[in-house]
Amino acid sequence: MTHPTGPDGAADDPWARASGAMPRRRALAEHTYEAIRSLLMDQVLPPGGRVNIDEVARRLDVSPTPVREALSRLESEGLVTKRALAGFTATPLLDARGLAELFDLRRYLEEPAASAAARHRDDADLAALRELWQGAREPFDGGRYAHYRDFALCDAGFHDRVAVAGGNVMLRETLARLQPHTHVYRLQLRVGGQEQTYAEHRDVLDAIAAGDGRAAARAMRVHLDEAEKRLMAVLRREGGGASS
Repeated sequence: MTHPTGPDGAADDPWARASGAMPRRRALAEHTYEAIRSLLMDQVLPPGGRVNIDEVARRLDVSPTPVREALSRLESEGLVTKRALAGFTATPLLDARGLAELFDLRRYLEEPAASAAARHRDDADLAALRELWQGAREPFDGGRYAHYRDFALCDAGFHDRVAVAGGNVMLRETLARLQPHTHVYRLQLRVGGQEQTYAEHRDVLDAIAAGDGRAAARAMRVHLDEAEKRLMAVLRREGGGASS
């Protein structure tokens, strides 16, 4: 496999990049998890491909134990799947139908969550939402998950905090189990839309701050509709995406 070159003209090896800061003692498990997550998000470990634990351990220069632990965490996030006797596989990308179903479900859940947030939010909720909204404004420059990780975390955190502000624990847990952002962001870098996301989140935040449940639900729907359109455009451009 040929890798692009870095600024010094040397081959840009994503495995070396992922393992370069790998610690040898404390926090090894966390660093291994972050390294494998980056490889999955950047599709170095290709969607639908088998994840060989021994090979990943060798290439990251760690033992198989932290790799297994990381893959178990990533399974709970929906980035890998495990089947008996077959091991771990990188989760395929959503196709157009899967993406439409995901956004339909998000609308069913997140519109009432936004409405509830407008009715029940407190000062701590508003402060947290503003911080996450501002964090998603920071520009990212580059074509890898490492470049847009902070934006992705703020985006996902914003939606989670809306659910928190609504006060429905089961709804929040259901959203968390969906893990929509882990699927979406494997496509997101080719979509762009950071400025649009920032503006759409602002409208949701303004409605929640004003205590207007209807406006909050409407703003959330607009945001999800527009995000779906941006992603669907990529799938159409690239021939429909992989099957889910």
